[in-house]
Amino acid sequence: MGFIDPKTDFGFKRIFASPNSRPILKSLLNALIYDGQLRIQDLEILDPYQQPEISDFKLSILDVKAQLDDGSTVIIEMQVAKVEAFIQRILYNTTKAYASQLGRGKYYWDLRPVIAVTITDFILFDDPEVDQSLPISRFSILNEETHALCTSQLRWIFVELPKFGKDLVDLEGLVDRWLFFLQRAGELQQAPPELTSDHDLQSALDIANESQLSPAELRFFEAELDRLRVMQGQIFSARDEGLAEGLAEGLAEGLAEGLAAGRAEGITLGAKQRELEIARELLKTLDPETVSRVTGLSIEQVQELAQADDP
Repeated sequence: MGFIDPKTDFGFKRIFASPNSRPILKSLLNALIYDGQLRIQDLEILDPYQQPEISDFKLSILDVKAQLDDGSTVIIEMQVAKVEAFIQRILYNTTKAYASQLGRGKYYWDLRPVIAVTITDFILFDDPEVDQSLPISRFSILNEETHALCTSQLRWIFVELPKFGKDLVDLEGLVDRWLFFLQRAGELQQAPPELTSDHDLQSALDIANESQLSPAELRFFEAELDRLRVMQGQIFSARDEGLAEGLAEGLAEGLAEGLAAGRAEGITLGAKQRELEIARELLKTLDPETVSRVTGLSIEQVQELAQADDP
């Protein structure tokens, strides 16, 4: 048997939010947030449900939520398909996690930093402002002119898995190993030594091993995989339909524009030809200067007509 895919909701929560997952999650966050530096020494995995203070407000469900040893809160989400207003949702969840700290009897100086780690199985940033070769993008609140840091209270880390293209033999360091695990663990049939040389990744693979699942858990996981395949198929189908519609509309618009442009050009050429015919008739009785004033043709055009018609 192989390994459960950490990109699934079931797989991600089982690997990173299980009772024995604290060292694994600590290693992952050190890789993604601090570029492999061992800044996080300990953490506590929290309830991923962000309960609102008022019942009418939205309830947010995060994949994993943790509190670091420095008091910071980290919210981690895995997203396999791009949805509308995705960035706005990330901002909403981040600011909600920040504001929810300020309960009764708390003060603004009690607020601790919130870090949002978002892992996507699609390209999120395809604009030239973001380096297309980097799978991890880290954002803070900065001065627009000087890029000086305004505050470290809110940070956003985005991990775009499709931008990671290394194979096992190319892996260098903790960051590469975790990115490979997130992207490809679901395809493995056995634990590779390039990953098992790290104790935390070995533990992650042990938890992800399908042989460790109960029959009920395995059925649940397979049902989620099937749901994801259907959803991705619907996305690709909608994309193809959109491309086909766009092509048809483009061809129709192009044809209409071409016909309109051709008609306009024909009218223009016809009018020009009529001007030349009138000028030829006037040249039989008038001098070129007079014909130019009457028809609006340049004197050079009239003279060319006169020379062409002169036997």
